[in-house]
Amino acid sequence: MTTEETIAALDRGELRVAEPAGDDWVVNEDVQAAILDFFRSQQMEPREVGPFEYHDKIPLKTGYEALGVRVVPPAVARYGSFLSRGVILMPSYVNIGAWVGPNTMVDTWATVGSGAQIGADVHLAGGVGIGGVLEPPGARPVIVEDGAFIGSRCIVTEGVRIGREAVLAPNVSLTASVPIIDVTGPEPIEHRGYVPPRSIVVPGTRPKEFPAGTYQLGCALIIGRRSESTNLKTSLNDALREYEIGA
Repeated sequence: MTTEETIAALDRGELRVAEPAGDDWVVNEDVQAAILDFFRSQQMEPREVGPFEYHDKIPLKTGYEALGVRVVPPAVARYGSFLSRGVILMPSYVNIGAWVGPNTMVDTWATVGSGAQIGADVHLAGGVGIGGVLEPPGARPVIVEDGAFIGSRCIVTEGVRIGREAVLAPNVSLTASVPIIDVTGPEPIEHRGYVPPRSIVVPGTRPKEFPAGTYQLGCALIIGRRSESTNLKTSLNDALREYEIGA
């Protein structure tokens, strides 16, 4: 398959940068390499979209009505990303190689980075930053599994995986090295790069000693498990979830 054919297949959702395999995920290294080749092969050119002008290498995604996707101006998705039926893009950005599952909301000023895998029925709240990962080829992208709620201004980067139906409170910042500490039991349990399913996660700090003294470093705390009361706080209005294209 040529580079152009690979990107076209990504755009149609026939290929993915990463895909679930049992309880884990498998990264398609060749697909990541094709995206990098595509960047190198494309030339900068101007593109006009109504009153807006862009100057870029990658064209914009098209055909939203046929896809069954709602796109609120000035949301942008790049060619080579895939949006499943029922996705809602508020004014937001989805980069090449990203895959967004059915009925997911990408809220205002949220960004979905290159290659990120976002599951079904996910809510990326306002200002969420989902980082992109394309290199080195083989590196795991950010993964947000089905039903997760990512609160306003959260940052998730460096291949962090958010388990099914997990809830991140506003302003949680996760990288591969940020400790994610489960404090619900008698002893803390530490994770890195992974939030277990249905966890409720809030920002936290913990002390660390340096030559100049003891300072608080950021971490994330798992303080409970998702419940019916949590669902009431995180669910989207049915008027946003269930809609007819053109309504």
